[in-house]
Amino acid sequence: MLLKVKRFFSREEGAVTVDWVVLSAAVVGLMAAGYGSMKDATTDLADGTEDYMSSAVPGSF
Repeated sequence: MLLKVKRFFSREEGAVTVDWVVLSAAVVGLMAAGYGSMKDATTDLADGTEDYMSSAVPGSF
């Protein structure tokens, strides 16, 4: 039984798959975290542009 346990822990066949899963999860997590700040910043920029354009050219919006 001890030999089977040692053999199980010494195998490296699935190590690459685990690495890719961890890296993919990290990329998705970073993208999800960045999406919120980019969405807020983009909305603020669009609102600021709209305010500027409506004050620069009266009656355009």
